[in-house]
Amino acid sequence: MKVQIRLAFLFLLLLTTIFSGCVMGKVKIDQYDITVDKSGKGDYKTLQEAIDAVPNFRKSITHILIKNGEYKEKIVLAESKQNIHFVGESRENVRITYDDYASKKNAFGEELGTSGSAGFYIYGIDIYFENITFANTAGPVGQAVAVLVAGDKVQFYRCSFLGFQDTLYTYGKQSRQYYLECYIEGTVDFIFGSSTALFDKCVLFGKKGGYYTAASTPEGREFGYVFRYCELKGDTPTSTFLLGRPWRPYAKTVFLHCRMDDVVAPRGWDNWGKVENEHTVYYAEYKSIGKGAYATDRVAWSKSITDQEAAKYTVGNVLGDWTPFKAISSF
Repeated sequence: MKVQIRLAFLFLLLLTTIFSGCVMGKVKIDQYDITVDKSGKGDYKTLQEAIDAVPNFRKSITHILIKNGEYKEKIVLAESKQNIHFVGESRENVRITYDDYASKKNAFGEELGTSGSAGFYIYGIDIYFENITFANTAGPVGQAVAVLVAGDKVQFYRCSFLGFQDTLYTYGKQSRQYYLECYIEGTVDFIFGSSTALFDKCVLFGKKGGYYTAASTPEGREFGYVFRYCELKGDTPTSTFLLGRPWRPYAKTVFLHCRMDDVVAPRGWDNWGKVENEHTVYYAEYKSIGKGAYATDRVAWSKSITDQEAAKYTVGNVLGDWTPFKAISSF
């Protein structure tokens, strides 16, 4: 009898475990409004189909789960698509890719150009991405954008951006962007554009040589690019990178509490061949550390800011009335 009772108990425990697992799995899936799965087991096979299914100007948040897989798509997230949260099943295995590049010809024989090379266009407002890898796989063929971000209040958490020249295009002049614990790699000017963008605890990885940034901050804008507690690395000991050069005369780029490897050249910054840019740009550092932190060897027209000046680089000051979903409040 004891044996039978024990067997019955174990069978009941097994059923309970299976049932609990199904319920838990169902609850997890129910957290999302839409599931994208290229294998066909979700609501849609492509991310563009899922985006198109979101009602225009929806005020409630639409939660989209992206299952593991490589999604090779040329994607447009229109301005009418708002309040969307995209979450990947895993950062390494959810890959959104495309392979266009600037000199590639379109159907009319015209070059695509830098903007036309992007694989993912983000114009929507209040957009959130988590655990996703974005890549332009064209290789070292000139400008080849992985992601073009033009919408306001767009944030990325634990995402990766892979490419060579011009990997991440912060396109919108009125766009505010936030990046937390992201990985961004490339060669020449691989973070570039006119947006106000705050990068917290990100890794910038330079390949071969070039410039980490090429801001084109509009004249009169208080903040351009702000990097806090980031790491600046490179692929080989012989790589040489500069912190930035001005795509436009009023470029603003600031690094605070960042660790810089020896791939960062002592002079730090470049004027893009125009001496007049030295009088209009704002390039600054605060308490850089590492072998690439040559405070005394930087170009004379860059700045080493004070404690009081550094204190203004908070989320609230940089991004205004927008507080990102995963923002680090203290600095």
